[in-house]
Amino acid sequence: MDVNFWVAKNNANEIINELNNLKNIVHNIKELKDTIDNNLLLLDILELENDLKTQKEVEKSIDSINKQVSELELFTLLNEPYDKNNCILEIHAGAGGTEACDWANMLYRMYLRYMERHNFKVEILSYLEGEEVGIKNVALKVSGMYAYGYLKCEKGVHRLVRLSPFDANNKRHTSFASVEVIPEFQENLDIQISEKDLKIDVYRSSGAGGQHINTTDSAVRITHLPTKIVVSCQNQRSQIQNREEAMNMLKNKLKLLNIEKKQQELNEVKGESLITSFGSQIRSYVMHPYSMVKDHRTNYETSNVSKILDGELDEVIESVLKNNVK
Repeated sequence: MDVNFWVAKNNANEIINELNNLKNIVHNIKELKDTIDNNLLLLDILELENDLKTQKEVEKSIDSINKQVSELELFTLLNEPYDKNNCILEIHAGAGGTEACDWANMLYRMYLRYMERHNFKVEILSYLEGEEVGIKNVALKVSGMYAYGYLKCEKGVHRLVRLSPFDANNKRHTSFASVEVIPEFQENLDIQISEKDLKIDVYRSSGAGGQHINTTDSAVRITHLPTKIVVSCQNQRSQIQNREEAMNMLKNKLKLLNIEKKQQELNEVKGESLITSFGSQIRSYVMHPYSMVKDHRTNYETSNVSKILDGELDEVIESVLKNNVK
């Protein structure tokens, strides 16, 4: 072992977490194999004697086996270079004022519940409240094995159709919010950024983020002028720390932009086109005149809108991964 292994605490923690997750995967595979072997023995018994109790035991176990197999299959689909990495997830309210800000806040809650179910660690990097309700935008750092692999499926525009609680005439409204997901690249980012390409603003933090916000102009917003990419951070105690965090977010975004550009060029040479990209509408959530969530990339549908908005996204994410949507 490298003598400096424990000195680099963050790297050590990442490696230990990855090791523990891999151990869990191996344990689940061994457990599944034992269950299947046990059922094969029970089937041998059934061939010799028609025991109703044993038959019901096998039938009950099959459902559990199918579920475990389905979960393990997902790991074979999470095989892209950065799937196992942490990520940054951003939600931006679309045009529409109060309606859009409320919808962005509903998505924010949905993802927090999903991350809680998957034991992902969540850190709020920036948070901008809506003028009346909800949020204009929020940026979250999500830590956990395969955080990017799962959440990359959420990148795009999300559409809500409902009877507006903010409309005195109770009319139906359509709202939009966009979700961006960027992997946190673990290797050193060889991204060179010129100071003249940056517009840096400092401001007083607002909303979520800890007790230290709202006291000084410590929040930092950086605009990369050539690409128009905007990043902001407010969760650290000092302006210097927030600037460092924001620069790291910018470098991750520029790295992903370069990767996507190369992939697009390769697809053009091969005569292929990407199924979806940031800015495209990926999913509709309809609450009136009927209840339905539909993923437009895979045609996955469910009438249980409340389940999805409560963070139960496994089925819809699985449909995206299994259809190899890029």
